[in-house]
Amino acid sequence: MKIEPTSLPDVLCITPARFGDHRGFFSESWNKQRMADHGITTDFVQDNHSLSSDVGTVRGLHFQAPPHAQAKLVRCGRGALFDVAVDIRKGSPTYGQWVGEKLTFENGKQLLVPAGFLHGFITLQPDTEIIYKCSDYYAPDCDGAVRWDSCGIDWGFDGTPVLSDKDAAAPALADFDSPFVYEG
Repeated sequence: MKIEPTSLPDVLCITPARFGDHRGFFSESWNKQRMADHGITTDFVQDNHSLSSDVGTVRGLHFQAPPHAQAKLVRCGRGALFDVAVDIRKGSPTYGQWVGEKLTFENGKQLLVPAGFLHGFITLQPDTEIIYKCSDYYAPDCDGAVRWDSCGIDWGFDGTPVLSDKDAAAPALADFDSPFVYEG
């Protein structure tokens, strides 16, 4: 397993080993003990899986507020996506900064997005599947979003994105009062 830091503290790129032969491959995408050996102690309670049919589908930027804040471990099950995390912890030296990683079925990379960060992605291929673990259960009353184009993210896409009504109506980062506080 390869664990690489990103430019944002606590956001990690994790690439599990793949063991392959003429039949395909096997990969252990999550192992609580191996992660703990690397200082990652997140407990996951829910797995989510979504499909986006069109290239240029943007989902995000989403968060779940305390007391049901979520860390996420994100991977691509099919296709390709550009996955993004944005620091929204008040008082953080990296508040408003973002990091992105191309996740594909082929590269097997995963992005660990801690609580206190926005999460979103754009699809790079048709019929892209995203699979992710969450550290808390979905709580509709804690669900929130920030507008996808308000954080200075270079999405690498020139067309008109496919958005949900919720994402299109989300407030800009400049107008957002974050429920997260940096604990340094």
